Amino acid sequence: MMSYERIERDPAVMVGKPVVRGTRVTVEMILRDVAAGVPFTEIAAAYPRLTIDDVKAAVAFAADYISHEGLIAA
Repeated sequence: MMSYERIERDPAVMVGKPVVRGTRVTVEMILRDVAAGVPFTEIAAAYPRLTIDDVKAAVAFAADYISHEGLIAA
């Protein structure tokens, strides 16, 4: 997996879930908004200190993470 300077994991922040560095905004929260069709600009505007580049980094992180996981049977 690549290293993403905008994404971090810290056991003391959001129970170690991946977050945008310096925030408590999880990659999961961002992905749920993306899945709901919320435009990147609105996602960034909804959270203090979040940028469109942070949203893109979260999506890229998730895609990279999933590419290294096995398939989940439906």
